[in-house]
Amino acid sequence: MRFLAVCTALAAATALTACSQLAGSAGGAQRVTLWLMKGSASQDFIAKFTASFEKEHPGVDLDVKIQEWTGIGDKVNAVLAGKSSESADVIEVGNTQVAQYVETGGLSELTLEGLREWGSRDWLKGLSDPGSINGAQYGIPWYAANRVVIYNKDLFANAGIKTPPKNRQEWIQATQKLDKGEQQGIYLAGQNWYVLSGFIWDEGGDLAVESGGQWVGTLDDEKAVAGMEFYKQLQGLGDGPKDADEETPPQSEVFARGQVAQIIAPPGQAAAIEAANPALKGKLGFFPIPGKTSDKPGAVFTGGSDLIIPERTKQRARAVDLITALVSEKWQTELARTMSYVPNKTTLAHVVEGNEGAANMAPGAAQGRATPKSARWAEVESKNPIKPYMTAVLTGQDPEQAAKTASETISKVLSSDR
Repeated sequence: MRFLAVCTALAAATALTACSQLAGSAGGAQRVTLWLMKGSASQDFIAKFTASFEKEHPGVDLDVKIQEWTGIGDKVNAVLAGKSSESADVIEVGNTQVAQYVETGGLSELTLEGLREWGSRDWLKGLSDPGSINGAQYGIPWYAANRVVIYNKDLFANAGIKTPPKNRQEWIQATQKLDKGEQQGIYLAGQNWYVLSGFIWDEGGDLAVESGGQWVGTLDDEKAVAGMEFYKQLQGLGDGPKDADEETPPQSEVFARGQVAQIIAPPGQAAAIEAANPALKGKLGFFPIPGKTSDKPGAVFTGGSDLIIPERTKQRARAVDLITALVSEKWQTELARTMSYVPNKTTLAHVVEGNEGAANMAPGAAQGRATPKSARWAEVESKNPIKPYMTAVLTGQDPEQAAKTASETISKVLSSDR
């Protein structure tokens, strides 16, 4: 998934059947359909939300449909183009997918509703920015998830580290202490490019920027190069493979062996670690990825979901009502606590304070970013020149040349005609 390879990016959507009837028409209910991506919300949440929404909107029949990730892009595009046997009122999509749907057309602009009804000023930028194209808001933030540092409390205690580090310098010093003998200070795979993105953003750089209507890769910018230099320093304080990503092998399995002090992962991976090694239950801690200074955490890639409304919906008013409910404080709180997500607004971060993993995601989410808003970014990830670039730098090749090569590939993909 985009958000972590683990990630565990989770999304939702809606489909409206052709047999929908207007309220009062032949005595039928007004049907509004919501597609939820598999795993984005629990069955209990769906049942509670449906009952509540229908009670508050008499005469409305909310139809929630669960969708699979495989092939979802084609299904959504078919609905937007009116070429599907299904139609939709609200569709939840991955936050980084909005740009491609805007390009294909068929989305309803929701800028004014965001300002008037949904509190857009407080939205997490990592969710709202990808949903905004040329100043118009099409994707409405629903929930977020991002990486944190998961650490072994016993190994930290044995090294005399009493509190988690707050900035990069403290983080490096602590990791150096932890990296001794067979014990790894951190397990960081060489091709974890989502983590690299955060370091690049902290330096003021980016993966690509739009200039004069054209997207250009910028890994060879000095600020992006500085982010890669920090990644190399940190990665060297463990034995992570330089030529593989965090799923090869799965880093949770490596951590579960008990000789790794830290990994960078979504907090949900703690469950996988404990399942692989029950002896670690209760011994895992979390802290936000440290920033350059102690006053704010590091930037992170924000995964999660946005809500969209197709232009072709015959129930736009009810679709707006549906989003209004989904982004309300009541249901944001319920979803965040049920699924260990970060709510869509910085002002709601307090609702997950009782969940250690989610609570440590929230500060990073406030600094979160997403991948470039190009409709072709998915094609960049498919080729993924960032991974071999990282391996080249970590194995001692010329970093400037490697960055230039990767940037040229990104530029070529983003500027090519389909």
